[in-house]
Amino acid sequence: MLTPYLPYPPSSGGQIRSYNLIKQLSKKHEITLYSLIKYESETKYVAELEKYCKTVKIFRRPQKPWTPVNIFRTAVSLYPFLVIRNFSADEKRDITETLKNETFDLIHAETFYVSPHIPKTNIPMVLVDQTIEFQVYQHYVHTFKWIFLKPILLIDVLKIKFWETYFWKKAKKVVAVSESDAKKMRQLAPGLNVSVVPNGVGEDLMDDIPLHFSQTVLFMGNYAWLQNIEAARILAKEVFPLIKKELPEVKLIIAGQYTEKIEELKSEDIKLVNLGLDDIDGVKKAYQENGILVAPLYGPGGTRLKILAAMAAKLPVVTTNVGIEGIEAVNGEHVLFGQTPELLAKLAIKLLTDKKLYSDIATNARKLVEERYSYFSVAEQLDKIYREVQNNEG
Repeated sequence: MLTPYLPYPPSSGGQIRSYNLIKQLSKKHEITLYSLIKYESETKYVAELEKYCKTVKIFRRPQKPWTPVNIFRTAVSLYPFLVIRNFSADEKRDITETLKNETFDLIHAETFYVSPHIPKTNIPMVLVDQTIEFQVYQHYVHTFKWIFLKPILLIDVLKIKFWETYFWKKAKKVVAVSESDAKKMRQLAPGLNVSVVPNGVGEDLMDDIPLHFSQTVLFMGNYAWLQNIEAARILAKEVFPLIKKELPEVKLIIAGQYTEKIEELKSEDIKLVNLGLDDIDGVKKAYQENGILVAPLYGPGGTRLKILAAMAAKLPVVTTNVGIEGIEAVNGEHVLFGQTPELLAKLAIKLLTDKKLYSDIATNARKLVEERYSYFSVAEQLDKIYREVQNNEG
């Protein structure tokens, strides 16, 4: 299994998914894990992953993506910046040597941009894309404020699109996390063998806790990701003021990793709570002690783990049509969703003033997560795909 990050601690969406899947898959499979790290301090987490993996191998990537070397390499390479910043020549050499000396049934690549590490091989590959990356960056470029740089950035988006579809076609099986992503993949690569395996909720958020009604609005995210920065700004500047106008006592908590990137949002009524990458208890506490989650997500792709986490913690959710993609939730039954900041504010006010609605949404959401989004059931689906791919090869 190849991941572009170390799957521990489970602080970002990708880490949460990979860590919980590894825990479950290790019950039936022997896993050799290859991961990239930014900081030497991350090596202390390897021991946690060695509980579930036969071997864990880590390789360094630059701490900061926008290095002169990465920019130059992108300019002279056919690969996009996303591949360049997540590539390690040492990792590729090690994988090549390992494949010569050991026997494997399949290769699991988590995200298309780890695929350049894999040499030519007859071992079948299962490629999991947690989101369609070119769409994410395309959305970012369309909202980019410096117009003169847009043509350069759009060239890189086209490179991402080319290589993303190229590696989909090379894989024996492609896995999407939502049906909307799978549909888009089939449009871009007709005949593509793609299945849907949704995201899930880790055991740490599955405690059976009582309802915790309060007049606080929460947004949770890792602000190294563009979509979370955009959502936090829309919430603070467009949605929350409308809620505050109707409910003066309401406070907004913006929590997660790297909140220094949105420091300008801090105010008397808006509190930023920076959580360390390994502060699992802090994340859990934020979900379990606040009133509602409001997530004005407009960037495309994937299944939002923050939405599932809130549902598991009995924290009622208000989000957008894009935010709820990939989750089989019914509007008005499990969550409330709408498109405009004005409607999101209206729905949030409704939840914060109607305790019966609050209780119904929280209870129904928790039940849905228990039935469909535990990582045990998610891993079972992935295990079935592994065996199908292996049997087809045989």
